Amino acid sequence: MPQGLKLVKGASPKLTLVYGLRLLGGDTVAGIEDAKIYLKEGNPVRVTMHLIEGTRAQVKRQLMRSLDAFFELLDEGK
Repeated sequence: MPQGLKLVKGASPKLTLVYGLRLLGGDTVAGIEDAKIYLKEGNPVRVTMHLIEGTRAQVKRQLMRSLDAFFELLDEGK
């Protein structure tokens, strides 16, 4: 374990965020499919892909809102 870090009882569990981004020209996307992730125990799970369109600034702004909303929903489930 790196020096200076210590385990704390009741600490949050380690998580893995699966995320992908690719910025494409505005009229080039014909369709989107879910991505598949294979877990160590063998069963696959799906990740829903999202589409945001607009200028670079609009896409960035909406992406930040979407990330905030994702973590708010995650926190509500606790």
